[in-house]
Amino acid sequence: MKKAIVILLCAILLLTGCSGDNDRSSGSLTPDDIFSGGMPDIDGFEVPSVMMEISSQQLVTNIRIGWNLGKSLESCVSDLDGNGYPDVIPEDGKTINETFWGNPPASEKLFQTLIENEINAVRLPITWRDHVNENFDIDEDWLNRIKQVVDYAYNYGMYVIITMYHDGADDENFGAWLREASRDYDTMISRYNHLWEQICDTFYTYNERLLYESMNEVAFNDLPEVEAYDLLNRINQEFVNTVRNSGRNNARRHLVIAGYDADISKTCDSRFKIPNDEAEKLILSLHYYTPLTFCKYSIQDYWGTSSEQEWMQNQIETLRTTFVDKGIPVMITEYGVKGSDAASRVFFCEKLIHLCQTNYIAAFLWDDGSELNRETMKWNTPELIEGLKRGSSGYIYTPKKNMELSG
Repeated sequence: MKKAIVILLCAILLLTGCSGDNDRSSGSLTPDDIFSGGMPDIDGFEVPSVMMEISSQQLVTNIRIGWNLGKSLESCVSDLDGNGYPDVIPEDGKTINETFWGNPPASEKLFQTLIENEINAVRLPITWRDHVNENFDIDEDWLNRIKQVVDYAYNYGMYVIITMYHDGADDENFGAWLREASRDYDTMISRYNHLWEQICDTFYTYNERLLYESMNEVAFNDLPEVEAYDLLNRINQEFVNTVRNSGRNNARRHLVIAGYDADISKTCDSRFKIPNDEAEKLILSLHYYTPLTFCKYSIQDYWGTSSEQEWMQNQIETLRTTFVDKGIPVMITEYGVKGSDAASRVFFCEKLIHLCQTNYIAAFLWDDGSELNRETMKWNTPELIEGLKRGSSGYIYTPKKNMELSG
């Protein structure tokens, strides 16, 4: 009976549309107001944080600068360069953890530094496949570490995105089990749902500043295109259903939906479908790495010709007309640069985040440790973060390339 009363009171709290811990206006109820006589004596019971009732588009608009904790929690045995061999193999007796790819453990100081640099949203790429048993139960130590890192950012008031990363990467030979959906859907979806159920059970008390992302860069190139799109759409719908069915704050949590292969052109295809969601709190996730020669492979050092700028502008404006203007919020959850010319790198990033900001799209810089030094807390290219601040400032201006940085 006591548990039923608690559930009813929590439901009342959630349905009142109370503001979150960032906006407690006068007259708003809090958990302390409801349980003023003391917390219920129920083992394992936690009162969910009060969730601010905002639209997903408003949440996206609230994000000024987004940042990825790259090459850390997603570290795994993988074939990133596509040569058929693992990039790094663990030494005998050592387990795979967040330092496996060379970065130091994420610290609270790191997230303090991000906030000080006007970065108010972080995406946590996480690979789960090396931290589960045969039943896909998540290792308790790993889950606790994930929670600790989430808390570092969350406790500074940041938006935080949890995702499944190399579980869906294009390297099935090394454990990218999500790709197995094209051959054994039932086994894959059972594992997938079980993982998300555990994540939901761990984070159900967090408010609207914690988001879940369905997967990362998943495509099914072994299937005909129509079937491939249908399969991705089906998994995205399962993701929404699983999270919503977990109840509590997850019933109203903002969810980030992976586009097809995270590719803008492929996702603007009519065969890609946004899932159904009674809560109406879905955000589309895409990546921007165009051209690959400049953004990923360090083949091209210079960027910024008229045609390159026009291409970027057309891509972002296409996202707005295809999705944002139709009520579907969008995040560029990854973008980044690899060229050696600092002027081009800064210009690319400033131009992109400025275009995104003016088209009501949030953008997250990919940082694998090469941008912000996670030990000294200094930016390797200080002009980059300054460019991001300008680009996301809301001022009307035209970003220019600083030729003094070249050479």
